[in-house]
Parts: sequence; structure tokens; C-alpha cells
Amino acid sequence: MSTTLPKPELILNDDPRNALPAVRAVANIMDRAVTLPGTKVSIGLDALLGLLPGIGDTISSVVGSYIILIAHRLGAPAPVLARMVLNQGVDALIGLIPFAGDLLDLGFKSNVKNVRLLEQTLEDPRRAARASTGVVIGLLFAVFAIGAATAALGYFVVRALFGG
Repeated sequence: MSTTLPKPELILNDDPRNALPAVRAVANIMDRAVTLPGTKVSIGLDALLGLLPGIGDTISSVVGSYIILIAHRLGAPAPVLARMVLNQGVDALIGLIPFAGDLLDLGFKSNVKNVRLLEQTLEDPRRAARASTGVVIGLLFAVFAIGAATAALGYFVVRALFGG
């Protein structure tokens, strides 16, 4: 006897606003499902998946991308989406570093941050876009400054070692 299973739905074909409770639930499960006894520290599935080398952070990023997809479907401005991708990217990249990624998961809740950004965007899209633009530009400036400082340091080290 064959059983037909219902087709899974990620609330993509319906009105995206109907996805808000699901998005909040995903963020809570991923970032703060359980509070560690005796502390105010919460962890979620993201922290547990991060313990699986390589694949865990990939799975977490795919799940977290659902929030970004819903934000896109709700018409979030490009700077807000860029900030969400940066949040997810920071979580994924640092998650690749053993132990550092696990520690990051205790304090940096990318999914909760992204849901908060989505909610702010729905309340006041222009304000959220301006704030996100500032963060994205600031981060790009910081990356440029770190790159320039690294190049300058390399120059001075080579100059000191080989004369000049």
C-alpha cells in the first residue's frame, strides 16, 4: 500500500507576510532554542550544527538563507539584503574556524539579527535601508583599511628584511 506524503511547503508561494511567524520560528530554533542552565546564554541548532566540521555551517547557512529569501520576497531594499547576507556570511566564515565559530555562535545570532532587520524594514523601510547602508559602507571601509594596513605591513617587513 503506497502512502502519498504531502508536498513540503516553505511558505514561498503564498503571501510572504504569512511567512513571518515561520521566519521567527526558524531564527529561534537556529539561534536560541535552549538557554544554558544558570546563565542568560542561549544556543540553538546553529551552534550544534557548527560542531560538525565542514557540513554543519553549510547546513546552517542554507537554513538561514530562508530568512533572506523571505525578506527579498517582501521587497526589502538592497542595502538591507546586503546586510543580511553579511550577517550570514560572517557566521558562516567564522564558523569554519574550529572553536572560534562555536564561540561566535554564543554571542552572534545571525538569524535573530536578520529577523530583526526584516521587522525593522517592514516598519520603516527607508530608515532600515539608511542604517544598513551605513553598516555595509562601514564594513567595506574596514575591510579596505585592513587590506591597506596588511599591504603596508608587508612592505615594511620586506624592506626591513632585504634593505631598501
